[in-house]
Amino acid sequence: MSKARRTPQSSPSKAKLPLHGSRIEDYAIIGDCETAALVSLSGSIDWLCLPTFSSAACFAALLGTADHGHWKIAPSATVLSTHRTYAGPTMVLETTFETRSGAVKLIDFMPARGEDSNIIRIVRGLRGKVKMETSLALRFDYGRTVPWVTRKDHELRAVAGPDMVVVRGHHEGDGEIHMRGKGLSTVSEFTIREGETVSFTLTYRSSLLNVPSPLNVEKSLASTLRYWKKWMSGCTYKGEYGVAVKRSLMTLKAMTYRPSGGIVAAVTTSLPESIGGVRNWDYRYCWLRDTSFTLLVLMLAGYRDEAVEWRKWLLRAVAGDPAQVQTIYGICGERELKEWQAGWLPGYENSKPVNIGNGAVGQFQLDVFGEVAAALARTPQADDDLRVSSSALQAALVNHLCDVWQKPDEGIWEVRGPRRHFVHSKVMAWVAVDRAIRTVDRYGHAADLPRWKKVRAEIHAEVMKKGFNKKLNSFVQYYGSTQLDASCLRIGMVGFLPQDDPRIIGTVNAIHEGLTEDGFVLRYKTEKSVDGLPGTEGSFLACSYWMVTSLYLIGRKDQARRLFERLLKLNNDVGLLAEEYDPRAKRMVGNFPQALSHIAQIHAAFTLSNQWTPAMINSPIERA
Repeated sequence: MSKARRTPQSSPSKAKLPLHGSRIEDYAIIGDCETAALVSLSGSIDWLCLPTFSSAACFAALLGTADHGHWKIAPSATVLSTHRTYAGPTMVLETTFETRSGAVKLIDFMPARGEDSNIIRIVRGLRGKVKMETSLALRFDYGRTVPWVTRKDHELRAVAGPDMVVVRGHHEGDGEIHMRGKGLSTVSEFTIREGETVSFTLTYRSSLLNVPSPLNVEKSLASTLRYWKKWMSGCTYKGEYGVAVKRSLMTLKAMTYRPSGGIVAAVTTSLPESIGGVRNWDYRYCWLRDTSFTLLVLMLAGYRDEAVEWRKWLLRAVAGDPAQVQTIYGICGERELKEWQAGWLPGYENSKPVNIGNGAVGQFQLDVFGEVAAALARTPQADDDLRVSSSALQAALVNHLCDVWQKPDEGIWEVRGPRRHFVHSKVMAWVAVDRAIRTVDRYGHAADLPRWKKVRAEIHAEVMKKGFNKKLNSFVQYYGSTQLDASCLRIGMVGFLPQDDPRIIGTVNAIHEGLTEDGFVLRYKTEKSVDGLPGTEGSFLACSYWMVTSLYLIGRKDQARRLFERLLKLNNDVGLLAEEYDPRAKRMVGNFPQALSHIAQIHAAFTLSNQWTPAMINSPIERA
């Protein structure tokens, strides 16, 4: 081993390099179902948390500069054009660079994890001769810690505290790739000709263990391609939007933490809902709110095993005192997700703060009880070997809900302002009791049915009296409000009223006409809301897909299809969606990729293909 280079354990120098120029939609995701990396259109990995989704990032250029951690492989000369795609129905990313002297393909993927987490990057010469360069800057602890680096030709070892990363490079024709230090980064150059291959591997493991053995790159590629193709062969969607549905399903799978079955809301933190704004949140956790919709689309698409694992995560997470149910949990069901700020990161395009953790974990949100109840009702016999009885847990949750449903809450949008009697929250409280009653009627579990039926009727009557505004002919954001809220689109979708009820039709029409920008749906009007935050945000993509479903269900089918196909055009070049879209700037905003956006897209596609209707909500989907 060559002489070690010792670098200080301190923050990298301030903004030596300019902020990266990649838009959110310029990124693609690769993952091993335990963590994921974002790869830019220019061939740079700018975000990677190791060893899990919610661990500290070792590449954090996404939220700062190249000095905060990145790994770029690209031609040295000017790139004339770039084309990017996934290799068929897989999560193996292929980026083709065209230069004057030739063309190369960069293949990026993460093989299924064994003992270690690995990223493999393969460069194949397609035409002519191309000079390539790599730049690697490892920064642990969200760009703050510069590791101790030792290197010998083809192998680099970086260690900081409990973390160790080993990087190796190999040229098929010329042998090992020589890597050298340059400032606080590692660089190398090589020339690749038509038919040649150069490969790089990055392996993460605990610094307490021995250095890992080299990987067989080609075997890893072949096995990764087989894995994803086999998984994708289970998709049961039959409709004209199969390409988008399958990509969304694969994205959800890549965002699933395999050991627990939990699905993160996004793989990033603090990508802004408005460029330069403060609405920047950490989404690398699991939301109870997403459980019902996630189970629905997984079961509809034929992925019963994944649905049951997600349900088992849910049962473990919420087990305990119903009064202590949280809105958000860690990927293994952790409850402590304290929110703090990484002040040394300037944020994506100077959007501060960069938040780690999520303060909404301590909020009171009534609607999650409805989501949990609906999720438990979807697969009522799927307890498997859990020591948590879903029927007993559901009964305990509903009994608690009967005591607290009249309280105000922070609602589906997790407002940082005062609590209100949000209409969507009350409707979902009704859903919780309704689904529990239906489960008891079907399976005969012990329950206080007289009380539950009384509360169900009380909630319904109150929402109809206080939540509907006759002048607007629409359900509103909260009791007494005159503001619209896109969450009210779900009132018909969950069966609170029939889809052809005039009040449902009126709500859909009011939101379509009064809560859209350039045809895309806003969550609510931030300048008139009670969210307690300054600034604005983009249109919410999940809400826009809810509008597709709602329009279709009230009979405006052609309009629904036109909106769906317009929304499909917002997918980036590899089929991914962020949380929001800014119609004015014509770009994605918010965390990326966003599970709820992809879930809503899948659900809308099933609706347009007549493979889902509201009548199905009362028909539990059993495990095969």
